[in-house]
Order: sequence, then C-alpha cells, then structure tokens
Amino acid sequence: MTEAPALPQGRFEGRIAFAQLVRDALAAAAREGWREIVLADPSFADWPLGERVVAQSLQAWSAAGRRCVLLARRWDEVPRRHARFVSWRQTWAHVIEARACPTADEQELPSAIWSPAWAMQRLDLPRCIGVSGSEPERRLALRETLGEWLQKSTPAFPASTLGL
Repeated sequence: MTEAPALPQGRFEGRIAFAQLVRDALAAAAREGWREIVLADPSFADWPLGERVVAQSLQAWSAAGRRCVLLARRWDEVPRRHARFVSWRQTWAHVIEARACPTADEQELPSAIWSPAWAMQRLDLPRCIGVSGSEPERRLALRETLGEWLQKSTPAFPASTLGL
C-alpha cells in the first residue's frame, strides 16, 4: 500500500491549484482523522464542495467527536452550486456549525482551511493566490484570525428549513 503524499507547503496560484488543495485537504482530513476543521470563504462559490470526491472525503471524515466550523459572508451560492455538500451538511448537522458575517468586506473575510495539522489561506481571491503549510506559526496565526471573525459572526445556513 502506498502512502498518500503530504499536503503541499508554500505558495499556490490559480483556481485549479486551489481546487486541488481543497480536495487534497479534505481527503487528508478523512485519512488522518482530523478532529476539527474550519472552512472559511466569503461565499464558497468557487470551492469544489459539490464534487463527488469532496462529498466522499467529508463522509469518510464524519465521525463522533469531529467538528467542522463553516464561516461565510453569505450562504446564497452554496445551495445553488453545491447540492452534494448541502445534502452532506443536512445528514451531519450535529458535527457542523455554520456561521455568517454578512457585514464583512468580501476582501477581508479569510478564504481558508484550518486544521490542527495543516492550514491553507487564499491571500488574493480573484487570482487564487495563497499559501499553505503545517508550520505551527502559520496555523496559529490563521486560527487567531478566524477566531476573531467567528466572534463577530452569527449562526447561519441551517441544515434544514422547517415549514408550518
């Protein structure tokens, strides 16, 4: 059995590289049993969350004791673009906390993945340029930034809508 490659360290550029990083990070989360993941983006519009491979990784990651925090400026794009992700979110609502910062500036809210093992952040959203790595300083700085945004956020993107 071959060992999966380590997640990339350093700079990335372009939508293709970014989307692959998201796929690889969620596959690593499942494979390595990351206990906590934070996914943040102004809208998640250009994330590959609706892809079958991403849904499979999230399904494999989901287990008791796991936690996923989702942070967005707005959630309107997610149901339209990522049906598989929305379905997974409904099934696993007990391990997912979704939050929103509707007054945040599009360019200020981080576009990132944080875990205790690895982190990725897009620094230039239009060109999809960013950095990733497992260095403790990188992970700590991103976690602190995300924590500040989470404090300003409110619950959002309910797993289901109850009608009367």
